[in-house]
Amino acid sequence: MPAKREGTRPGWDGGLYTFMRRVLATDRGGELYAKRQGMIEPIFADTKFNRRCDRFQRRGRSAVRSEWRLITATHNLLKLHRHQLAIAAAGA
Repeated sequence: MPAKREGTRPGWDGGLYTFMRRVLATDRGGELYAKRQGMIEPIFADTKFNRRCDRFQRRGRSAVRSEWRLITATHNLLKLHRHQLAIAAAGA
């Protein structure tokens, strides 16, 4: 069994990590982060479970970034399509 790390991980001090820890330590930051569960997490759940996009097919940072952008674009297009179907059904 590997030994437990002593101290912080390299690169985790200073910069954006410290900034986010400081923001989340406030009451307002905690409230905003708590909203994430209801706003953001369902999108990841839909992407992983319903659309079965649970891993990237391509390797490399730019390839993964372009694949993620395609996944999110199709998510938004599906939302628009469902919205248009709901409007058409309500008007009929």
